[in-house]
Amino acid sequence: MFPLSAFWFLYFTGLGIFFPYLTLYLRENAGLSGTEVGVVLAMMPLVGIVAQPFWGQVADRTGARRTVLAVVTLGGALACAGLGWVHGFVGFALGTALLASFATAVVPVCLSVTFAALRGRGPHAFGRVRVWGTIGYLLAVAGYPWLLHRFAPPRPDGFEPGLASLFPLTAACMLAAAALWPWLPRGGAAALRAARGEWRALLHAAPLRRLLLYSFGGYLFLQGPTGLFPLFVRARGGDLDTVGRMWVVMLLLEIPLILLAGAGLRRFGARGLLGIGVLAGGVRWLGCGLSDDMLVIYALQLLHGVVVTGLLIGGPLYLEQIVPEELRSTAQGLLATVGVGLGGILSNTLTGALIDAFGVDLPMLIGGIGGIALGCAVPWILPAAEKT
Repeated sequence: MFPLSAFWFLYFTGLGIFFPYLTLYLRENAGLSGTEVGVVLAMMPLVGIVAQPFWGQVADRTGARRTVLAVVTLGGALACAGLGWVHGFVGFALGTALLASFATAVVPVCLSVTFAALRGRGPHAFGRVRVWGTIGYLLAVAGYPWLLHRFAPPRPDGFEPGLASLFPLTAACMLAAAALWPWLPRGGAAALRAARGEWRALLHAAPLRRLLLYSFGGYLFLQGPTGLFPLFVRARGGDLDTVGRMWVVMLLLEIPLILLAGAGLRRFGARGLLGIGVLAGGVRWLGCGLSDDMLVIYALQLLHGVVVTGLLIGGPLYLEQIVPEELRSTAQGLLATVGVGLGGILSNTLTGALIDAFGVDLPMLIGGIGGIALGCAVPWILPAAEKT
């Protein structure tokens, strides 16, 4: 499964350059307010509400999942390169919307291709492929500040004049991932086609409706604090290097946890992984909101790996257990639409507004308390997973 592992690695290397530092660029280099930053970040999930189910349905109806994956990745690369040329709030909002029309569908479609290709290979196979995405993200987060400062050192006040380089570098990584198209899985379960209108059956499945509700709540409480985390670090006296080191800490535990996702699935089930992930996210942000000690904040970032394994991996694994195989792309897109999409829109927008009005601590406290409550409630919200 080298081509799939390479795709996850290259694409997430680009994400590791883009997302951890985009917030700082928008606030300090582009001069946007906290509310404007929140709105720009919300454009990704807003457009994803339409883009993710659309591309998922195209993939399921045609059976050409690997081709759809290459198309949305290439489109994301071109749109990301274009972001380096825009200016002002409106420009970034529209440019990010264009990027979202392709890029938001990459992970859901890639998940459907990966699950199809790994069918019958055992519970550990997915973790062994998906972990390369985290490795790429880790290398990018750690290496980008070092590379940036080699060519564009920061000013004495901490301003990063070369931060616009994140756009072409991210685009190059996405382009390299798209170039793997000829070697991606193309037959078998990856080529199953759904019948016309079959997707409507998804809306009548009670377990899926509950999963969508739970995912919405998880992202509502956790996504905004994550997206605007660099502003929190800056408010605590940190700089770009501090943000990078924080992300390194975040990913240290994520790598072994994703590798062991199969063992966690057997031990706790997909529902248990989800609850643990949301609970860990709540503890993380509540602790950050209550602490001024950077060492404590560093330590709390280790919980990021638990959040990813639970919410971002447990959710798709639960979904894979309850939906028909020929609808897996549409279902994964729908999950991303409601969780990352609707939940992310509200979370990013509200977090940005709360930062402008009350400072960086309140969004952390709200997200933390909400995440803890939702994590504890998972047995009463989600039923045990059964294949439909």
